[in-house]
Formats: sequence, C-alpha cells, structure tokens
Amino acid sequence: MQHVKVPQDRIGVLIGEGGETMREIERRAEVRLDIDSESGSVAIETVGDPVSGLVAPDIVRAVGRGFTPESALSLLDDEMRTFELVDLSEYTRNKNDLQRQKGRLIGENGRTRELMEELTGAEVVIKGSTLGAIGQPEEVQAVRRAAGMILDGAPHGAVYSFLERKHNELTDGFDVRQSG
Repeated sequence: MQHVKVPQDRIGVLIGEGGETMREIERRAEVRLDIDSESGSVAIETVGDPVSGLVAPDIVRAVGRGFTPESALSLLDDEMRTFELVDLSEYTRNKNDLQRQKGRLIGENGRTRELMEELTGAEVVIKGSTLGAIGQPEEVQAVRRAAGMILDGAPHGAVYSFLERKHNELTDGFDVRQSG
C-alpha cells in the first residue's frame, strides 16, 4: 500500500465525472485507489500486475501536479515513459522569487513552456512550486536541463538554442516546423 498526497484543487480531476477517471486508473494500473477528498490523501493498493502497480503512484502524482489524466495514464503505454518533478522552491529564496522564476519558465504567453514541449517531445506542466515532465528519459532530461538553465539565470535565447540542439539530436535532424 502506497500513499500519495494530492492538492485539494486536483481531487476532482483525479476522481473524474462520476468516478470515471478513478475507475480508469484503477482498471489500467490494476490498483485500488482510496481517495480521502478531505485531506487529499490517496491510498494505492496493487490488486493486479505489480509492475503496473508501481506506476500508479506516479500517475496519481502527475494528475495532482496538473497533468491531464490521459497524459498521466500514458505512463502505462510504454515502460520507458517517465514522470519527473522539479521542486522549484529548491532554486528560489522566497515566494516572490518563486513567482519570478515560474514566470521565466512559462515565458511570455506560455511560449517557453511550449517550446520545451515542442522541442523535447515531453509534456511539461508548471503548477504550484513544481515543474513536471512526462516523456521518454532523454526528453525529460532535456526539459530538466533547460529548466535548470533558466533557473540559473541563463538568457532565454541560450536555452532555446540548447533545446534546438537537443531536438536535432532526439529527432536526427527532423525539423518539427517543416512538417504539416
């Protein structure tokens, strides 16, 4: 039995309309979820495949950190897909600093966050004091690295260049903007 804490404002998303999302997670991850909507505590009990059961806490955590249930459940689609959280409060001195850094990570009209997603292939969510990423290990690592550069004060241009290079490595030079 594992326990995960989910923010109050995400309990509804985790449960879903009429318990739909909760049942889907239980079915696909082969677990039983016991959600305490008062405290935000979620008890996770594996009832089927232990490997899927190991992924369930990350699925619940990902939904709690702002990912859609579909994105979180994608962790079951491929055993290489990973979920990682960067605790932004470790890089900031106070609430104002945290807000400023979150602003830099999100970028004007969400552009920086969008580019991180576009160029790495990972999904990126910034919520509360965390940045979450779901993707293949090398995609998630590129997001972590780009976020680290921004948090260390690197100019956005330098971060974008890094992401472009990473994108070319990950896609063997396939340019995402040329397609479609």
